[in-house]
Amino acid sequence: MNTISKILIVVIALEHLYFMYFEMFAWETIGKKTFKSLPEHLFKPTKGLAANQGLYNGFLAAGLIWSLFITDSGWSVNIATFFLSCIIIAGVYGAISASRKIFYIQAMPAIVTLTINLIQKHF
Repeated sequence: MNTISKILIVVIALEHLYFMYFEMFAWETIGKKTFKSLPEHLFKPTKGLAANQGLYNGFLAAGLIWSLFITDSGWSVNIATFFLSCIIIAGVYGAISASRKIFYIQAMPAIVTLTINLIQKHF
């Protein structure tokens, strides 16, 4: 895995750690600022759902970070490919079901990184 790929993976992992933080621990503060279209009265009753979502984002970040520590370059790219693909699928689904903005914030960076990783793997 080349340096550009690693940097992009770190950025995406940090993004998902941030998602995890605000969904699990700051849903009623940062969540309100982020999801302005949701009525304010819904944040307290959906706190548990958001925390569950945050946990999944933490797992995605952990998988990407793990891929950076794998010494076999082929497996490192394979593991990164799996987790980036999960992020892309979640981002596309979020764009269809919630807001198009999710595609650009979540899926697009993962698509770019996955593309760079796959090109690097085959050349």
